Amino acid sequence: MSELLATLNQVTVEFDDRLVVDRVNLTVHRGDIITIIGPNGAGKTTLIRAILGLQKASSGEVTLSRKLMIGYVPQQLALESTLPLSVKRFMMLTGRTLPECQAALQKTGVGHLLDASVHHLSGGEKQRLLLARALVRKPDLLVLDEPAQGVDINGQAALYELIRQLRDELNCGIIMISHDLHLVMAATDKVICLNQHICCSGHPADISHDPAFIETFGPRVAESLAVYHHHHNHRHDLHGDVVEGETGSSVTDHQECSSHAHH
Repeated sequence: MSELLATLNQVTVEFDDRLVVDRVNLTVHRGDIITIIGPNGAGKTTLIRAILGLQKASSGEVTLSRKLMIGYVPQQLALESTLPLSVKRFMMLTGRTLPECQAALQKTGVGHLLDASVHHLSGGEKQRLLLARALVRKPDLLVLDEPAQGVDINGQAALYELIRQLRDELNCGIIMISHDLHLVMAATDKVICLNQHICCSGHPADISHDPAFIETFGPRVAESLAVYHHHHNHRHDLHGDVVEGETGSSVTDHQECSSHAHH
């Protein structure tokens, strides 16, 4: 078993007697990619704020491994529009050296933007910049809150692929929140469906058949995810179509879907 990075034991968060997170248990190991999904108001951001130490649990316990370094990517970059700020300056605010900052930017594919204004970046470029800022800390655990926020559909797929590559390269653990269910199902190892409490959790191809998942998201979403996850031995072009010659065999049976979850 790989190194245990974080454990949540019966973590509950209440605001003014309103239950936001209810008795959540969770373990994160080095190498994990865990995605938290759920409807708006389900407590997803509150839960990761508890992991980050930004929100105190009302009860229960959050335990982090000793000397754990966490890199955090917020939903979006909120900056004063009149404040002149280059990518280089933004990265140097982390207190890391210029070569470290440049290396992190290269890792996320925006090394060429070192002298660009942060205000002039596209949505995808801003998210990659935020990811680079998190990576410069050399994190053991990456926490990503809606990492594809404001990114177009093609950029989202590329961003999730980058996240998987970074997990493999850095051997870190990753927890992310996402609404992009189809992309997430192809980019994660474990899905946790949160609606104050954990409704269901498991491997992506299995969870779409769980009654709690179907109740939360509806049968049409669940069925589309089951079909979507039929195989992973092909690539899609920018329009989402399967690249010619890489289709593999079609799978529609639910049990076969599940057997391909790890491919």
